[in-house]
Amino acid sequence: MDADHLSVRLATVAKYVLPGSRIADIGTDHAYLPVNLAKRGVIAGGVAGEVVPGPFKNAQHEIEQTQLNDKITARLANGLKAMEPGDNIDTVVIAGMGGALITQILTQDFERLAGVNRLILQPNVGEMTLRTFLMTHGFQLQAEEIVSEDGHDYEILVADRADQPEQYTEEQLRFGPFLLAAHNATFIAKWQRELNRTKEVRQQVQSAKEVPAAKIAELNTKISEIEEVLQRVGA
Repeated sequence: MDADHLSVRLATVAKYVLPGSRIADIGTDHAYLPVNLAKRGVIAGGVAGEVVPGPFKNAQHEIEQTQLNDKITARLANGLKAMEPGDNIDTVVIAGMGGALITQILTQDFERLAGVNRLILQPNVGEMTLRTFLMTHGFQLQAEEIVSEDGHDYEILVADRADQPEQYTEEQLRFGPFLLAAHNATFIAKWQRELNRTKEVRQQVQSAKEVPAAKIAELNTKISEIEEVLQRVGA
């Protein structure tokens, strides 16, 4: 993968960046995403943020060799601290982390999102945590996609700022309102695997010397929810 040939995961993220946006790509790694968007003329400019020195240097190198220093600024900073008021960022991308970590990044510097209208988030796990954060912090889901690449499933969540975000049910928060409606083959395969994994966990817990009733009840509820959704979508 390079800036001219994004992975399926990053290409899916990229298509939700609106023309003329100023983006902050948090955890940018090699800065392939912002460089790709700048080279194609999609974005007006932005910031490539990294907290780890090695990837930060990679991002700097990528931006310099593509002669995009006038459009993209690489910054070594923790999370949203990579954004400064003069950047005029309107779109934040955070991809390739756990949902809990993404939520923590957004929460700890939430005031820095004041001028941001769109969040494009790709959690590796913990999607429910992230959807709950969006719903309770003034962002309305606009789109969701699930893609499969190299044996992994990735969900992309796109949310815009809203005065009164729609309040989702627990089922919608777990499975995704848009993904539930679309339920493609990747969605079905993901939740079939999750069902099997949860049943294995239940079996292990049940074989313990002291069986924790609360944990068994929690697993049974999750299994029932997944089975109900899979039956509904015809899996």
